[in-house]
Amino acid sequence: METLQRLIHWMEVARILVFLQASLTLLGGFLVARLVSTGITRLLYDQLSSHSRLLLRRGLFYLVLVLFLISALRELGFDLSVLLGAAGILSVAIGFASQTSASNLISGIFLMVERPFSIKDLIRIGNTTGEVISIDLLSVKLRTFDNLFVRIPNETVIKSEVTTLTKYPIRRLDLQVCVAYKEDIDLVKDILLDIAKNNSLCLAEPEPLIIFLGFGESSVDLQFSIWAKRENFLEVKNGMYEMIKKKFDESGIEIPFPHISLYAGEDSKPISVRYVNDDK
Repeated sequence: METLQRLIHWMEVARILVFLQASLTLLGGFLVARLVSTGITRLLYDQLSSHSRLLLRRGLFYLVLVLFLISALRELGFDLSVLLGAAGILSVAIGFASQTSASNLISGIFLMVERPFSIKDLIRIGNTTGEVISIDLLSVKLRTFDNLFVRIPNETVIKSEVTTLTKYPIRRLDLQVCVAYKEDIDLVKDILLDIAKNNSLCLAEPEPLIIFLGFGESSVDLQFSIWAKRENFLEVKNGMYEMIKKKFDESGIEIPFPHISLYAGEDSKPISVRYVNDDK
């Protein structure tokens, strides 16, 4: 009886030791995965973009961790062939139950291969504009200008028109300028070009461009296009509109508001309007 108790005790101790060994293996795998993924990413830091560094770090981490997890399961006595078979059946069931997730996963792979944008880029998807803070297998995460967190499924990103605002170092700013019909267009052009010339944030090359858009209901409509570095875009936009208003006021250039004029058709004379006081 005493021998049987000792045998049972020994078996329990052996199981505990095996469990501790497997736990240490898994813990060591986690630490090794962190070290390997971080070390290799830092080694190749200058050769990779921020997007590529993120993918490499995550890929290496999960690869090393899975290898140690398999080793830990073998130490616990699990038959991996049975687990693989069960995992295959489970994956089929999950695939039927989560078609949307599978679509997002495939779309995420396409995004990682195509790379239309990277981490820290400013992008616009539909009506949402923000900075890319994460590109995951299921979704893209943005931080908007008003500091909101937005998660967009990868399938939506693939199906939508995506505009990358920080893809190129410079951007064109199109300012809509309206002046009264009585104004001298040549004088207006000279004033606009002089404003751009005196603004240090406006680029001289490409040159500013003035496009005649047509005759509006109350004004002559112009497009004043200037180029600026992408980091100065908003500052240039605000500053140019403010400067245009000041220069137009100084030069007596009228910026009209919408109004309607009525004519009788006789020699293009305005209709005579007479005020009648009904209180008398």
